[in-house]
Amino acid sequence: MAEYAGALDQGTTSTRFMIFDHAGQVVGLDQKEHEQIYPKPGWVEHDALEIWQRSEEVIAGALQKAGVQSSDLAAVGVTNQRETTVVWERTSGKPVYNALVWQDTRTDRICNDLIADGGQDRFRPKTGLPIATYFSGPKIKWILDNVDGARSRAEDGELLFGNIDTWCIWNLTGGPDGGAHVTDVSNASRTMMMDLETLDWDPDILGILGVPRAMLPDVRPSSQVYGDAKGALAGVQVAGDLGDQQAALFGQTSFSVGEAKNTYGTGCFLLLNTGNKAVPSKSGLITGLGYKIGDQPAVYMLEGAIEITGALVQWLRDNLGMISASADIESLAATVDDNGGVYFVPAFSGLFAPYWRSDARGVIAGLTRYVNKGHIAGAVLEATAWQTKEVVDAMNADSGVDLTSLKVDGGMVYNELLMQFQADVLGVPVIRPTVAETTSLGAAYAAGLAVGFWKEVEDLRANWGKDKEWDPQMDAAERDREYAQWKKAVTRTFDWVD
Repeated sequence: MAEYAGALDQGTTSTRFMIFDHAGQVVGLDQKEHEQIYPKPGWVEHDALEIWQRSEEVIAGALQKAGVQSSDLAAVGVTNQRETTVVWERTSGKPVYNALVWQDTRTDRICNDLIADGGQDRFRPKTGLPIATYFSGPKIKWILDNVDGARSRAEDGELLFGNIDTWCIWNLTGGPDGGAHVTDVSNASRTMMMDLETLDWDPDILGILGVPRAMLPDVRPSSQVYGDAKGALAGVQVAGDLGDQQAALFGQTSFSVGEAKNTYGTGCFLLLNTGNKAVPSKSGLITGLGYKIGDQPAVYMLEGAIEITGALVQWLRDNLGMISASADIESLAATVDDNGGVYFVPAFSGLFAPYWRSDARGVIAGLTRYVNKGHIAGAVLEATAWQTKEVVDAMNADSGVDLTSLKVDGGMVYNELLMQFQADVLGVPVIRPTVAETTSLGAAYAAGLAVGFWKEVEDLRANWGKDKEWDPQMDAAERDREYAQWKKAVTRTFDWVD
């Protein structure tokens, strides 16, 4: 009898495979980074073939490290960096162009043309999304418009589109030899092409974008058997698919209306479960699909997406050489008592929620001769907390319910200084679970539910445990004063790009 469930977690900077037991505990994992390609300012690409190669390597590596056979796995789920766009040949599996990463802004002209013809929110009633370079639809259009012959080949059914979940599942289940060309509702809702009510591709938007229906994957539930794996996982059912942030919501067992989580990774993503109803945002948030389990009704969410959080720490390490390892940011920031009056707004390729300003660029404000690298490090960490507060304020306004605590996960939650500051600026407790790798766990849960490894979501709730809680300690007047300074710094980023 199978004892474990697996998850292929394909992220922005690395890929990992994790194996969990029935109690949701980690049994084994392997992880590898892949290349970040920056051909021009604002352009961000990945080699999709390299991503698949890394996926195969970490699957084999995790099985070997854990001493687990593929036959010991009940099912495997996939979770992924969401809007990153791949177009490839149906018969060969070869991409026609590098993957366009969610951070890529080359579609700004396409988006501006769409906005000029009906406003930034023209698709929001159907899709829940503003028109922005972030989403997949304009990225597909760019590839079809700029790769020789791609549009006619797509119309003839020779090319396939997928976000990274679709790319991985297709390859995992056989690729050109009968691979399943599918996505789930959570990923489809990030393309700017899916209708929130029908849970299918919207023909009007496809027509406006010029995206042929023939190249699109089938939209499926997040927890359902899609096919059998080949290769190192031969015979294991591929049965879960969730965008990384929705997978974290699932892994945090936030199954009730009003439950929220924040994932601290390359960016930050705060999600609130709104139940079986799509709640339109009036405050700059995204309305989307949280998940869908088999034949059960879909569960919707509000999301605040922040592009640059952990990536700012990497920038400090790689571009400025101010630290040698990402973890060093905490000790450097601890060398000073405060931020020295410095605020760092990392609008490297615009601002996401709640502003949606593609014309913004990064700013360090408040510099004086007093400031040293410790203050800069502190301002880098505080930028994550302040951006999260802006999203929480928007979420409270949209939902009409004030957040009472925040579940957190992702790599940055082991930074004690940041977590305490986050609790301080939110004025609510911040709670880290015992298994902080909730993205992978959520994908494994979705797959395991589909095959009966776990019977129902209440079984998953029983696995959740609290590792640590941070309670707010900052004086409210001080918080308000510093928040006003942050807001002032944000306005300095506007209108930089003409």
